[in-house]
Formats: sequence, C-alpha cells, structure tokens
Amino acid sequence: MKKFNIRKVLDGLKEQASSSVSSGQSGAPENNLMHETLQSENFQLCKTVRHGFPYQPSSMAHDPVQKILAIGTQSGALRLFGRPGVECYCQHESGAAVISLQFLINEGALVSALADDSVHLWNLRQRRPAILHSLKFNRERITFVHLPFQSKWLYIGTEKGNIHIVNVESFTLSGYVIMWNKAIELSSKAHPGPVVHISDNPMDEGKLIIGYEAGIVVLWDLKSKKADYRYTYDEAIHSVAWHHEGKQFICSHSDGTLTIWNIKGQGKPFQTITPHGKQPKDGKKPEPCKPILKVEYKTTRLGDPFMILSGGLSYDTVGRRPCLTVMHGKSTAVLEMDYPIVDFLTLCETPYSNDFQEPYAVVVLLEKDLVVIDLAQNGYPIFENPYPLTIHESPVTCCEYFADCPVDLIPALYSVGSRQKRQGYSKKEWPISGGNWGLGTQSYPEIIITGHADGTVKFWDASAIMLQVLYKLKTAKVFEKSRNNKEDKQNTEIVEEDPFAIQIMAWCPESRMLCVAGVSANLIIYRFSKQEITTEVVQLLEVRLQYEVNDMESPPEGGGGGDRDLPTPGAASPSPQTTGPPTHPSTSSNSSDGVRDNVPCLKVRSTPLKQSSGYQVELVVQLVWVSGEPPQQITSLALNSSYGLIVFGNSNGLAVVDYLQKTVLLNLGTVELYGSNDPYQRQARSPRKARQPAGGLCDINEGSASEDRCKSPTSDHRDNSFSRSRSSSVTSIDKEAREAITSFHFCETFARKGDSAITPCLYVGTSLGTVLAVALNLPPAGEQRLLQPVIVLPSGTLARLKGSILRMAFLDNTGTFLPPAFETWYEPNAAGADSEERDKARKRRPVSVSPSTSQELQESQYAVVCSEKQAKVIALPSQNCIFKHSITETSFVLRADVVQMNIGNCVACFCANGHIMTLSLPGLRPLLDVNYLPLTDMRIARTFCFTNLGQAMYLTSPTEIQRITYSQETCENLQEMLGELFTPVETPEAPNRGFFKGLFGGGATSLDREELFGETQAGKASRGLAQHIPGPQGLEGMKGAASGVVADLARARIALDERGQKLGELDERTAAMLASADSFGKHAHDMMLKCKDKKWYQF
Repeated sequence: MKKFNIRKVLDGLKEQASSSVSSGQSGAPENNLMHETLQSENFQLCKTVRHGFPYQPSSMAHDPVQKILAIGTQSGALRLFGRPGVECYCQHESGAAVISLQFLINEGALVSALADDSVHLWNLRQRRPAILHSLKFNRERITFVHLPFQSKWLYIGTEKGNIHIVNVESFTLSGYVIMWNKAIELSSKAHPGPVVHISDNPMDEGKLIIGYEAGIVVLWDLKSKKADYRYTYDEAIHSVAWHHEGKQFICSHSDGTLTIWNIKGQGKPFQTITPHGKQPKDGKKPEPCKPILKVEYKTTRLGDPFMILSGGLSYDTVGRRPCLTVMHGKSTAVLEMDYPIVDFLTLCETPYSNDFQEPYAVVVLLEKDLVVIDLAQNGYPIFENPYPLTIHESPVTCCEYFADCPVDLIPALYSVGSRQKRQGYSKKEWPISGGNWGLGTQSYPEIIITGHADGTVKFWDASAIMLQVLYKLKTAKVFEKSRNNKEDKQNTEIVEEDPFAIQIMAWCPESRMLCVAGVSANLIIYRFSKQEITTEVVQLLEVRLQYEVNDMESPPEGGGGGDRDLPTPGAASPSPQTTGPPTHPSTSSNSSDGVRDNVPCLKVRSTPLKQSSGYQVELVVQLVWVSGEPPQQITSLALNSSYGLIVFGNSNGLAVVDYLQKTVLLNLGTVELYGSNDPYQRQARSPRKARQPAGGLCDINEGSASEDRCKSPTSDHRDNSFSRSRSSSVTSIDKEAREAITSFHFCETFARKGDSAITPCLYVGTSLGTVLAVALNLPPAGEQRLLQPVIVLPSGTLARLKGSILRMAFLDNTGTFLPPAFETWYEPNAAGADSEERDKARKRRPVSVSPSTSQELQESQYAVVCSEKQAKVIALPSQNCIFKHSITETSFVLRADVVQMNIGNCVACFCANGHIMTLSLPGLRPLLDVNYLPLTDMRIARTFCFTNLGQAMYLTSPTEIQRITYSQETCENLQEMLGELFTPVETPEAPNRGFFKGLFGGGATSLDREELFGETQAGKASRGLAQHIPGPQGLEGMKGAASGVVADLARARIALDERGQKLGELDERTAAMLASADSFGKHAHDMMLKCKDKKWYQF
C-alpha cells in the first residue's frame, strides 16, 4: 500500500492556490515555467550547538579520570567541556540556578542540585545528555551536596542544618538522617546555621565532617550515629578541606583567617593563619580581612603542600582586582583575576582522597572567563584556552554568518591571525582532554564575523559545528583616541559610550574586501594583504548627507515630490554636498556663531599608521555635522568588489562611493531618488530636539540599564518583546517626514521597464516599502577604470511592498540564484612578478554569473523582494509581480535572507513573534513555519542571521552564540556530528596500604554504606520530604542507559574487569585457605606427637 503524505497534498493545494492568485494579479503566462525542487520534508528546525562562555556561571565540577569539566549557570544551563571541540549544552526545565555539581567519577554521570531544591542525575554516556532521575525536596532548602568517590550514597546538607542521604542508583531517600540538634548537642545554644560543608575522612569512611555556617564543625561517626568531636570558632565558616592523611583539616572564615585543626585536639585550632593580614608588632590579633570564600589543601609526595584560596584580601586594598592566592611552602603567590571568582578546583593526579594529591593545575571559574593555572611551572603561567570563550571580550553589536566560503579563506585568515597570539602561556597540553570528536560529514567552510562595542571585528572558523577564532581586527586604530575633554566631546560625538562600536558589516568572501559602519556615522573600507605596510596618510572622505524636505513647499494633496530636479549624476569630483579631499587635515570647522558644521564625529589619525598583515585600511568615509544637526547613523550598507563601489544609507538618504578612485559618486536625499514621481505627501519637518540620532545602536549588554540608553534602528524595546509602527529604521513618516534607506543590492539586471539588455545596477529598498533602481555605467576594467568616471543614474521605482524592505535577490529564468558579480582576491601590496599577476587580475573581466545579453527570452530574470510584512517575485524586464505572499499580519519580519539549499533556493524569515519560516522560490509557497522562540529580545533581533545550506545563528546571551539548522538533512546527521563526552577509561589503582599499616592497622578503613543506609537498617524516609520524578528515559539504571557500540564495549570491559577482580579475589581466598589448612595440619601433627605416649590420666 502506498504511503499517504498529507504534507505533499497540502503543498500541492498551496501551489495551485498561489498560482491562481498570482495569475489573477498579473496575468503573466510564466507562473508554471519553473519546477520547484524544495518541499516541506526538506526542512526541520533544531538547535545544533552553543558556543561561548556560559552566561552567569554559578558552579563547577571536574571528573579527574574522564578529564571533563561541567559548569552550571544561574539560568539552569549546564555546559560540559572535554578536549577542544568537544562541548555540550543542556538545560534544566525549571530554569533555576545550579548551586552544586558532582560527577560520579568515571561512571559517565553527573548530579546537579538546583536553587529550587531539586537534585537531578544526568546520563553522560549519550551524545545528548539526558536526565535519568530527579528528586524534589519539599520541606528543606538544599545548601551543600557531597558524593564520595566510588560511592552510590549522596549526602545532601540543608538550610535547617540537617543531612539527608540519597541512593544515586534508585534516587530514593534513605531513612538515615543526621539532625542538626543531635550533631551539635549542647555545644551551642543557638542554631548552627546552614550546612556549608560535608566530606568523609580520607582514611575512615565511617567518619563524616560537617561544617555549619555559624562556626561549628562536627566529626560524626556514621555507625554509632553520634558526634565524636566538635570544633568551635567564633567566626563564620565558608569552606573546609582535609589533609589526605585524615588527621588534620583546615577551615576558611569570614574574617580572612584559616584555622588548622587536629581531629583529636578539641578546643583551640592547632594553627591560625591570616594570609593577607598585617601582623601587629605587639602580638595582638591581625586586622580582619575580607572573607576567604574557599580553601583547598593539597599534598605532594616530595615537596611542601599547596594551600589555595580565593578572597581574604585586606580591606585597605580598595580597587584591587579579585585574587587567587597560592601558598606553597614559604612562598605566597597572589594571582590577580580580571573578573570576580565564582569557584575554583584543583586538578590532581589521583581521584583518591587518601593518597598524596600531586596537584598540577587550578581551574578558576570567573564571572566572565575560565582560567587554568599551571602549578608545576615557576611563576604559575596560565594555559592557553582553546575554547571559544572570548566572544564577549567586548559586547557583541552585530553578526554575519557565511556558509560554503572559498576553501582558501580560512587558511589565509588563520595564517595572519596566528601572528596576533599572546606569548607567555604554559608549554603543557590543555589539561581538560576528555571525550571524542564527532564523525561529521559536513565539510564545507563556514565563517562567523562578530562586530563589537570597542570597534573590534572577529573572524571565527565555524566549520563542522565547532568554533575557533581566526583573526581579530581593531578598527579603532584608524582614529585618534579621544581625550577626556568634555567640551571636545560635546562638539562632535553623537554617542556617549563606545564611539567606535560596529553597527553594520559588509564582506565579500571572494575578494576579501570588508567594509564596516560604525555607530559614529563612519565607514572604513579594508583590503586583505599578507604583507605589512605603513600608511603615511589614511585616505579620508567627508560627506554631508542632509535631509532637505524643510526647504521645500509642502506639495499639494495627492501631488508629487519636491521642486528641485535631480542633480547631474556621475560627476567624478565630489558633489556640492561632499567635502574633504583624500588628504589631511580636513577643512571642517565650527561656524562663527558656534553652530557645528562640517565636523566629523571622530578624528582620523594624522600620524603614519603601521598595518600588519591581514586587513588594512583602504579608505575612511565620515558623515559630518550639518548646520548644528548631527549626522544620522548608517542604517544600510553594501559593497561590490567587481564594481569597486560602496553604498550606504540612513534616514536622510544615500551616498555611493567609488573606493578605487576615492570619490563620492552620488549623494542624494531619499526624496530625490523619486525625482518628480514621489508618491508620498511629506510635511516640513520640525527641528530635532535630541542629539542622539534616530537609529541608535544597542551594544547588547547584559543589564537593563543599556536598554534605555540604546534603541535598535528597527524597534522599541518594551517588556522583552517588540512593538512598533510600520516604518522600520526611523519613526513614522507622519512624525518626521523621513524615509530611511533600509537595504541595498548590487546586481547585473534590467535598470528600467522593458530594457533589452542587462547592465550593472544598484537596487535600493526604503522604510516605506519602495524598491528603486539606480543604473551604474562602469568604465572598462584595468587602467581606464581608475581614470574614467563611473556614471550613476537613478532610474525609477520597481515595486512597492507593505513594511520596510529587508532583502532583495535575483534569480535567472530557470530559478537559479544569481549572486552579485565579484572580483577574485589578489595581493594588493605585491612587487615584481607578483605585481604583474595583480595587474592581470585587475584587467580581467570581473566574475559575473548573470545571463548573457544575447538571451531573447520574454522574462530573463526574477527579482525577489522581502519586506517586514510580505514577499514578492517580480519578472524582469516587464516588472510584473508574478508571485506575492503575505508573511505576517500581526507581527513583522526582523531578518530575511535568500538562501541556497542543497537542491534549491528559498526565502528564510525570522519574525518578531519568534516564528521561523521558509518560502519556496519563485512560488513563495510556505515550506516551514515553527514557533521557535516565545519571546524575542533586542539582542536576538540584532544578531539573528540565516546563511546557505540550512544554517542560522543568533546571540542567545551576551556571551553565547546559539547555532540552529532548518535543514532536514543536517538534523538527521547531527547525532554523528556531536562529540562523545564519555570514553571507557580504567579507574586508577587505589593507593597501596603498605606492609606496616596492614599489620598494625591504620590506612583507609572502608564502610559498608549499603548496610548502614539501606532500608533494612535505616528504615524508610519520611514520605513528604521529597518527591521522586523519573526522567524521560524511564527507571532504567544509568549503566543500562548507555547506548551504541562504544558503550557496549565499555560495559563488556567493565564486566571483564569485575570478573577478573572476583577471580583474583577467589584465587587469593583459595591460597589463604590452603595456607590455613597446612598450618592446621602441622599443628595437629605436633599435638599428636606430644600426646602419643601419655596415659589417659595424664591429660
């Protein structure tokens, strides 16, 4: 029986309906000329991987055998790290903060305790970890969790001071409870406070040390269920740590002191240390210091022990950065950190607490960074961090994502980026080296570019679901550093903070040309070179981009636009509204009455600029103040390497710049683009009150403080969601009579209706939904291109849509995507034979994939236009709309891209209501519509990008990039591409007890916890204390949840090890019994000889 597919039936119906609607609209006969290859079943939406530093971390754990690290966050996220490239992200459904993490060492499992008093068991033996069991406490708040090595009993300390015990296998509570009043008895009249520490004596599992916040420590005997010793100190306790021999322990206190106690010495501590306290000469107590939040005490076989602590600085060190202190023998090293310390862990050679620890590194989790310190090298250098955790080094302000880039691009960027690396790192391998890489089949190069608030641009290799920084560009070097002169700032700057922040980026991967638009209404054009150069004078253009509606009379109702004719385009020299030759210094100045005029926002440096290999400045373009009016921020930008042109626009108009000849070709207000055919009635504008221009840049910072300061060019931010008028990048036309330029597209197409030949063109989209064409007349390539002027001529309106224009693209008559023409990369600073190659490259015709002009087809091309509300496909050169689709009525589109999939093209849209949609091309049939995000905030709105082959990304937090796929094929292959966290590793052997310790006692003594905590002896736990919640994988044990061949092999190996161990034990037992039998036989024979000749009465 044939399988019935309802999706295909619906697709067919939609296609018929779409065809009938569009034919009704345009009457064009070409509706069914093209076969669409993409169908609904080619699309599926799923998250792939999350990169970056875990946002707002709260806890950390390390498995010393598997060598993997886990970090929990305040939003309930869990990030797991193995070797570079092995990362995993999980999320607790409740979203409560993770307060504690404990690995089941070498078992492939992790216990997490949350602030909502729930405890969860995670199975790490699968590529996507899942929760096996959960336990929710109802009456008590969890404050501390401890799981001894190779134990299945988990100790949970609470705010009330009690300790409960959980069986990790079944996730049930034991009836054994240590009540706070029994633990302290009469040693204190008051409540001892929450439990801040639990750990068992390294040499005696039957003895448990319990630290209470108020300053009491109790050594509890688990078998006799009573306290052996109590230790009281008059300062609050923050942490406790054992010496590995189990005879001493150390406490850290709130007054910056450390107390060392002998377990049998009650009353006073054996030693009190104030690591950062000034010792008075008269023998009094040192001055109190800040609390020592954590201390670890680690021993070495051959040298002095390490005492590592966080906090404890003296109060007079105001403004000093947070520190980690390493005390080793007589030396004390104070290591300053860039951010506050959340937690730290010492990595040791052994997982056994009763052996010499041999520490070799310290992992320090900071609020915004992860640092690993090498303890084995002098000076304690840090390891070079191989994870992509520096995304947020400066707040991200914009992103671009490129899939299927030229293959030589990543090696080129890596080679120039590798020279930027810092020196002085530890020479050792990165110590967190667990897990295995996935076996991904996805082999095309992917690059993510991030723009930042401090003006840096970072290039990342994002191939095969990994992320690695390739190259970092500092754009602020082009400008002079602003002196802290308030008058100077008032003169020019239009933003109070981050004047160098990147707002928009345009990049041509084939030619490697880069253009960035900054928040201070500036543009920088970069070329890529492998050679260092020194630029004596940075080339500069200053542009007056002015809105002139207030100079015109208001047009009659229903009438056209302005009274001025279009300026003569194509002038090689700058137009009257443009100042600034390509040399310094600029002629800008304030006019005599103090009104700022011709002043740029930033000052370009006048001294020579040394430019290392990589991206080098070609040209700087700055918008200037006009009659006391600040320049409006740039809202749209496009670059074409084949034409040698840059175009940018804002709420005033647009300017076209020839970066080869360093001239402004066109500088028009938006109204002037229409000529005499302006369809809108525009009112004279009132003077602007605020200095801040209409389109502000949000630097996507963490707090809500920045939300008031920064508004997106595309929206207002209220209650973490969106609401706005139909115009995109500025306020509505009724208020300000402004129409902003929102998008550009360079192409080789038909400039006017009915044209017979294609020519280079620029298509312009506005915030009122208009698409206008600008014809470009380019001189021949080579020498003439640098000498003859480029003619630029606006040539009328192509289409009108509802909402602001977001994206334009072109298809040929078969429906194949037509990318803009480009120039292939050449070395710009070549000399000798290389320069000849460069000249040849320049003289070659640029690569263009447009159809040839000899085609005599009725409709040679199709323009795809997408706005905030709808999408249209327009046949060219007839300019008939052949397909139209309303994307959303109640919301609006934030990002739209025309993307190439493996077997066709589609339009991908992301809406403000969180929906992700794809539409077929050219038919605009809906193929995918998923309500992906319930709430969309400003950060996601500004950073969401689609790219080819079904990939997309956005900034999910100020520090993390979330990548997603909308391709069914990638979703199916994702499991193989993900890395494995758990790998079968043999547990190291337990330390040898030694002959004398075995003979005379001493050494570690074990405890039968099963007997002590099991139901038989301890009874059942109180029914209402906690609720057991089975995970989505059912009640199977963790080992049973392991899947795949690797896990089967691991289980087989474990079984063989266990069997070998049991056989070894049996062999030893047999040998002992044999020796015992021999001894018994010998004694019996001696007795027989002794008694042989005795009479019965002699006994």
